[in-house]
Amino acid sequence: MAGRRNVLLVVVDQWRADFIPALGAGFLKTPNLDRLCAEGVTFANHVTTAVPCGPARASLLTGLYQMNHRAVQNTVPLDARHMNLGKALRHIGYDPALIGYTTSTPDPRTTGPRDPRFTYLGDLMDGFRGVGAFEPTMDGYFGWLAHQGYELPAQREDIWLPEGMDAVPGVTNRPSRIPAELSDTAYFTDRALTYLKGVGEKPWFLHLGYYRPHPPFIAPAPYHTMYRPEDMPAPVRAATWQDEAKQHPLLDFYLRGVSQGSFFHGAGGAASALDEAAIRQMRATYCGLMSEIDDNLGRVFAYLDATNQWKDTLIVFTSDHGEQLGDHFLLGKIGYHDESFRIPLVVKNPDTQQRAGAIERAFTESVDVFPTILDWLGGDIPRAIDGQSLLPVAAGEKPPHWRDLLHYEYDFRDIFYSRPETALGLGMDDCSLCVVQDEHYKYVHFAALPPLFFDLRDDPGQFQNLAEVPACAGLVKQYAQKALSWRLKHAERTLTGFRAAPGGLEDRRAPKGDLA
Repeated sequence: MAGRRNVLLVVVDQWRADFIPALGAGFLKTPNLDRLCAEGVTFANHVTTAVPCGPARASLLTGLYQMNHRAVQNTVPLDARHMNLGKALRHIGYDPALIGYTTSTPDPRTTGPRDPRFTYLGDLMDGFRGVGAFEPTMDGYFGWLAHQGYELPAQREDIWLPEGMDAVPGVTNRPSRIPAELSDTAYFTDRALTYLKGVGEKPWFLHLGYYRPHPPFIAPAPYHTMYRPEDMPAPVRAATWQDEAKQHPLLDFYLRGVSQGSFFHGAGGAASALDEAAIRQMRATYCGLMSEIDDNLGRVFAYLDATNQWKDTLIVFTSDHGEQLGDHFLLGKIGYHDESFRIPLVVKNPDTQQRAGAIERAFTESVDVFPTILDWLGGDIPRAIDGQSLLPVAAGEKPPHWRDLLHYEYDFRDIFYSRPETALGLGMDDCSLCVVQDEHYKYVHFAALPPLFFDLRDDPGQFQNLAEVPACAGLVKQYAQKALSWRLKHAERTLTGFRAAPGGLEDRRAPKGDLA
C-alpha cells in the first residue's frame, strides 16, 4: 500500500463552527474529532459561501461562488456545464465514491420534465458514484432498516418521534424510537466500512456524508442524555423576538414564519416561541447527535489505523452550513447571521506534520475544499474555480494576495416551503444578499432591501445596525465597494484566460494557486 494517496472527505450537516472543542466548546465530547484536530490543522475563520444545503453543497463541490454556479436554492438546478470535484477526480484516474447526498437538482436540458428527480428536494451530483445514497427520499436508509429486520411504521419518519406512547412531539429529553445501532448515522458508517473493505488495493476517494446533527433534533439512547441542558451555552438574542424583528424586514419575515415542525417531527408552533430552557435542551440533543457521529467516525478511523491506511489518507472534516440553534430567536440556516454560515474545517495532511494541532486564523471558505483536494492529488485546478488550495496555508505559508475578507451569499426567493419573495413584495431576482466581513466590520448588501452594517468588536452579537448612522457613512461606502470589487474579481472566468493572437490562441491563464 506504500505510496497510495487516499482522500476521506467527511461532510456533516448543520454543524456550526463554535461547537468544536478545539475552538473552545469544552462542553462537547468528541475524542475522534479531537484526534483529527490534534494531527491536522483547524481553521478558525471558515465559512460556507452559501446556504441552505443545495447551494452550500454546490459551492463546496464545484469550488464556485453561488453567483457563478447559480444553484441558488434547494430545488434549483445545477448547470451541467460546471466542473465539480467528482468529475475532476475522474480526470485524474479516481472513481469518486459518495455516501450521503448532495441535494443537487439536475439540469433540465439534459433530461425530460417527467424525470422523478424533479419531484424530490435533490439527488446526487453528476460525477460521483453513490455507494450509500440517502437521496432521494431516504429510500436507501429505510430499505436498510427493513433489511435489518426493523419493522417500519406506516409513516416512516415516525422513527424520529420521542419514545413512549405518551410522548409529545417537540423539544424533549426522551430518546428517539430508533435505536442507535439502527440510526442514520450507523447506516452511513456501515456503508463507509463496506466500501473501504471492498475497494481493494487501488487509491480511493470517499465522500462520507452524515445527516446529523441536522433536524429532527432528537437523539437515540444513550446520546439523548449525554449532555445536561444547564451546561449548554445560552442563546445570543435580544429580550424578545419583536426586538430582533425591528432590525430588518427579512429577519422579521423569518421570525414570524419559521415553524418548530421543521426541526421536531410532528411538532407545531413558532420557532421564535421557544424559551431558554427549551433551547438549552435542544442544544443538549444537538451535542448528543454530534457525539454519535464522533463515535461512528471512530469506527472508520480505527479501520484506517488497522489497515495502515491512516498514513496515506488526506482527511478533510467539514459541514455544509451552520444552524441558528435559537440564536436571534431563529432555527435553521437562513438570512445573514454568522451562526448559519460559520462552519468547521479540519484538514489532516499526512505529508506535513509540522503544524499538527495548529489553529489557523486565515480567512477560508468552502470553495477552497475542491482545489485543496485536487492539489494534494496532483491535479490541475480549473481556471473557473473561485477558491484556492489550502495546503500552503495549512503548512503556515499563506500565499500572497490571500483574501482579507470572508464572503457569502443567500438567495431567499420563493420555494415550496418558504415564500419571503411574496411576503416582502419583491421580484424573484431581487431576493438576494451578499456579505463581506473581516475581524472588525460586517456589511450586508441586499439587491432590493436596506443594507446592514455591524461593528463586530463593539457588537459581536450583531444587534445594532449602523448602516444609516452618519458617522459610519464612510465605512459603509468602503465595505460596499469591497463587496462590489469581490463580485467583479470573481465574475465567471472559464475562458477569460485565453485570447486570440497573431500566432493563434494564446493561453494567459494565471499560474496555479493565483487568486487573481
